[in-house]
Amino acid sequence: MYLGQPPICHNVAVNNEEHSELVDTIRHWAAELGFQDIGFTGIELKEHEAYLQKWLDAGYQGTMDWMGRHGTKRSRPSELVPGTCTVISCRMDYQPEAEDAWQVMSASEKGFVSRYAVGRDYHKIIRSRLAKLADRIRQELGSGEFRAFVDSAPVLERAVAEQSGLGWIAKNTMLINESAGSYFFLGEIYTDIPLPHSNPKQEKHCGTCSACLTACPTDAFVAPFVLDARRCISYLTIEHEGSIAEDLRAKMGNRIYGCDDCQLVCPWNKFATISTEPDFAPRWDLDNPNLVELFSWTEDQFSERLQGSPIRRIGYEKWLRNIAVALGNAETSPEILQALKSREHHASSLVRDHVVWALNQHN
Repeated sequence: MYLGQPPICHNVAVNNEEHSELVDTIRHWAAELGFQDIGFTGIELKEHEAYLQKWLDAGYQGTMDWMGRHGTKRSRPSELVPGTCTVISCRMDYQPEAEDAWQVMSASEKGFVSRYAVGRDYHKIIRSRLAKLADRIRQELGSGEFRAFVDSAPVLERAVAEQSGLGWIAKNTMLINESAGSYFFLGEIYTDIPLPHSNPKQEKHCGTCSACLTACPTDAFVAPFVLDARRCISYLTIEHEGSIAEDLRAKMGNRIYGCDDCQLVCPWNKFATISTEPDFAPRWDLDNPNLVELFSWTEDQFSERLQGSPIRRIGYEKWLRNIAVALGNAETSPEILQALKSREHHASSLVRDHVVWALNQHN
């Protein structure tokens, strides 16, 4: 729905009726490019800016210094890209046809990989689609500036998506859509073309449910809507560079890359559908991998087999660190012990530290 006169921030001569028609056309183009939903919003994110600063002040970002590195550019789109007055937010479902997550996590000899990462890296896929969408809009108007982002710049993507009407930021800090759950990627296009804004989500439909908060294996939720990343398994296995705190290792179970627990228990995900994007389908049996086999990969095999995967960016050393923790939490077997001992004298002190811990768990 069109909400009043949009700001004039570009000299494109488009009247209100043409704006509305353009929005409908953009939605059609987005659907053709594989996006399940799209919304439009302005550049005011004041409430979210205050929340972000409070979160940073509490130190919940851990070693993710980049979260506060760009000042207010993250919460003020026009500072990141001067001239921006409209942000287009796009959603693409990613839930793959994969082995049941709970069954994988209950099999200690297996490793669990967050379902967003079992296929190809979404960054390149979505950025390419967004670029195509931006080009079509530019061609239609004959001018205009457009910048596409997918985790590639300081953008408050969930805040933008909430204000664009794509869902609400839930108690687990994920964005939830009432008809699609939370298994989807987000991407943004910043533009200086004024477009009618979508109706933002005014209500958070979590109610009294706290399933996500109690399901977290490491108690990473300080309160509803507040995540202490330093205790989050996704942070520990992906973003954290150093040694994982010993009091958290046993709680990680066999989660070797990311953690989906707070999504798996969310009632809204009963509406999530399986993605039809072939690039999001599991590769190398990453939806149900054997820990011993993964731990045996050489660095060359890691680089080759995970080429085009988001997992590759954590590097081989952190990959072995994560698997060592999972092997330490596995049920004791000759194969598990042999695998750990094979890395007992690894060149990396980080890997050695976690292998020694894992062997002590079995002893």
